[in-house]
Amino acid sequence: MINNLKKSLRYSLPLTLILFQTTLYADVNSLEDIVIHEGHETSLIGEAISSSEGVITQSEIASRPVLRTGEILEFVPGMVVTQHSGSGKANQYFLRGFNLDHGTDFSTSVEGMPINMRTHGHGQGYTDLNFIIPEFVERIDYQKGPYHAEDGDFSATGSARFSLLNHLKSPFVSVELGEDGYQRTVMGTDIDIGENELLLGLEAHQYDGPWDDVREDVEKYNFLARLHRPLAEGDLTMTLMGYKNSWNSADQIPSYAVEEGIISDLGSIDTTVGGESSRYSLSGKWRNDDLLVDAFAIKSSLNLYSNFTYFLDDPINGDQFEQIDERMLYGANILKRTEGELGKKALYQDFGVQLRHDNIDEVGLNKTKERQYLSTVRNDNADVSSLGLFWEGEVELTDKLSMNTGVRYDYMKVDVTSNIAQNSGKADDGLFSFKGGLRYTFNDKFDAYVNAGQSFHSNDARGAVISVDPVSNEKVNPVDLLVQAQGAEVGLRFFETNKLNVSAALWMLDLDSELLFVGDAGNTEANRASRRHGIELTAYYWLSDHFNLDFEAAWTQARYKDDVADEGNRIEGSLPMVVSAGMTWNPTSNWDTSIRIRHFDKRVLDSYDEQDSDPFTVVNVGLGYQKGHWQYGLDVLNLFDSNDQDIAYYYASRLSSSVNSREDVHFHPIEPRTARVHVRYNF
Repeated sequence: MINNLKKSLRYSLPLTLILFQTTLYADVNSLEDIVIHEGHETSLIGEAISSSEGVITQSEIASRPVLRTGEILEFVPGMVVTQHSGSGKANQYFLRGFNLDHGTDFSTSVEGMPINMRTHGHGQGYTDLNFIIPEFVERIDYQKGPYHAEDGDFSATGSARFSLLNHLKSPFVSVELGEDGYQRTVMGTDIDIGENELLLGLEAHQYDGPWDDVREDVEKYNFLARLHRPLAEGDLTMTLMGYKNSWNSADQIPSYAVEEGIISDLGSIDTTVGGESSRYSLSGKWRNDDLLVDAFAIKSSLNLYSNFTYFLDDPINGDQFEQIDERMLYGANILKRTEGELGKKALYQDFGVQLRHDNIDEVGLNKTKERQYLSTVRNDNADVSSLGLFWEGEVELTDKLSMNTGVRYDYMKVDVTSNIAQNSGKADDGLFSFKGGLRYTFNDKFDAYVNAGQSFHSNDARGAVISVDPVSNEKVNPVDLLVQAQGAEVGLRFFETNKLNVSAALWMLDLDSELLFVGDAGNTEANRASRRHGIELTAYYWLSDHFNLDFEAAWTQARYKDDVADEGNRIEGSLPMVVSAGMTWNPTSNWDTSIRIRHFDKRVLDSYDEQDSDPFTVVNVGLGYQKGHWQYGLDVLNLFDSNDQDIAYYYASRLSSSVNSREDVHFHPIEPRTARVHVRYNF
């Protein structure tokens, strides 16, 4: 019955949505147009506090073809988004020489709700963006570096804040179809009820994938309801979001298995891995010109089955494991903004309070075989609470020179109850972070910046109270709960309206310790202090209203700071070079085209720089046509059918009990060339 219902939804949903839209909208002429500000066409001269921050808008998101939802973060210059597993899992992120894993040192939020998960079953800072429907993102405000006092946990390399639309230009239904069973339907509508504006959105997504022996069978559903109304000389917004996903995974595979013909580069060793995840949230936000108050509640769950080493540790049952995460997350933010004078100089100040509590019912690691439970490695529940207080001020020292300063205090308290009694316990920590910078405005087109600041990431609560390794039973030392980072940069920004937007930065970032709780193994791994520095250049050039070019390049050097016997100084997985470029051409008001190339250089895979990945290059193109209420599009992803590696690691694995273990590169291939068509009707 359930399967029949799913099949019925799959084929009837587009028609149902169209009928629903038609019923709701007998008169669309009363709809009010919204003004779209082009993010990179918006001047930040005299406003931004650094050269490495910017704005991304809905029109820019809609103009670029992407393979996965998480790739919208690649609009952040220098950011790389990849995947080493199934389509339902959080992506892998790289920025400023960091292999961010699934989000450890880059903070993300949507409408004030944090996305990074603390003490998560799969990885600290786990950032799953699959619950976001790109068509309903109004803008993304991003900043790189630890220079904003508003950014707290996980923000050493920067942050991105997603804002959602309050209303639409017009209700719509969009249907996308592609190779390998790709189907995606999105609808959006809004309803005026007196002073209330109610926006509704729905996404249904199915995908089988291109793999030889795994049918991904992705079934993802997203729901959005957003109520906006004036209240008490301000605006109130209430947002309800729901997300549910299930999938099978084609995980990373060993190079030796491909080279010896055991599997193809689209094959798998363990064909029974995959997972299920869900996220439901309710949030409310009230704001006026001076004050913002928001609160949220989130219910999140993940069951993930993985097997990266096959039969290395257990030659009988194999190395498959299940990671479980079940939690409720609550929080609130208050931001007060004031304008005044310091002496005779204009002074702008922000005061903020941030509260968050993660009530983690279960965070567990189990041994499994073909998704069947075998034994428990460890099983915990935890309470993780935090308080963040910050102040940030900007004063205009002269007509051209301004100074910004900020201070932040964070306190975190954790309480872990483990099935291994020695690994239960409590811990707490607090730290101050200081930030400051200067901006010199030469004229209305040219700014120069100097910035310095501190930030941090939290470590997994289990690692902060651990006493015994859950696998070996050996005594281990706990790690610090909070780990600080220090960064600085100098930068330039040039902006000429409708012609050119260029920014450049020379930056460095130190991390006190790259400590990490390894969810795959259930123990804590301590790395050394590190230093990264680099150069970034971003340019957007509009030749005319119909033709524009963009170019982004980032070079980074990443090293451990301390020399240790029998260890190299290279940071595993760090990405030295990222280049992306694009062209958008709109020959008429009806046609639009986009072509993009993305390249990142080979990555070092071990601390001695003896193993590295292959470089990666991919080209995506999009073609669109609009006539009246109808929009048609064709996206070709991986145009030249590259067989580069989406991501790579170097470690040991064993294919069965009858063969020896081998160290080699394990990789996840880029998906082969695929075409997708989409049709949208705007009512």
